[in-house]
Amino acid sequence: MAATGSKSVLFVCLGNICRSPIAEAVFRKMATDAGVADKWVIDSGATSDWNVGKSPDARGLACLRKHGIEMSHRAQQVTKDDFMSYEYILCMDESNLSELNRKAKSVQNYKAKIELLGSYDPQKQLIIKDPYYGSDDDFEKVYEQCVRCCKVFLEKNS
Repeated sequence: MAATGSKSVLFVCLGNICRSPIAEAVFRKMATDAGVADKWVIDSGATSDWNVGKSPDARGLACLRKHGIEMSHRAQQVTKDDFMSYEYILCMDESNLSELNRKAKSVQNYKAKIELLGSYDPQKQLIIKDPYYGSDDDFEKVYEQCVRCCKVFLEKNS
């Protein structure tokens, strides 16, 4: 639950084991490096319930480690409360976006701003593709996209 006066962001993908935990870890590191982590509530979640309780994909963790970022997270599904307690819900692709918008409709007067994380990409790569069936290079690409998007998102919100 977001503390009063703090900013909050929930990163979302399909399973919460590849893209959204990477985005969460990248943003947390940037906020920490900028000295504003205490002003943010940062988490990630899934539109599906497939991986609830599981750790992030090992390839994603290895990619983060390579860039000096450690993280511990357990996959969780987005809840109705999230639409009330988060200021921003940033997702990875059109499918996540339509699913979140569908879920949000069942929450009266929700306050979350639901957007594609890629809408913050200076390189205009709107969609952050799921690397699950891909290679280490695909995880690296997700990482790089998250870095670009999170940097702009943080700048716009600081």
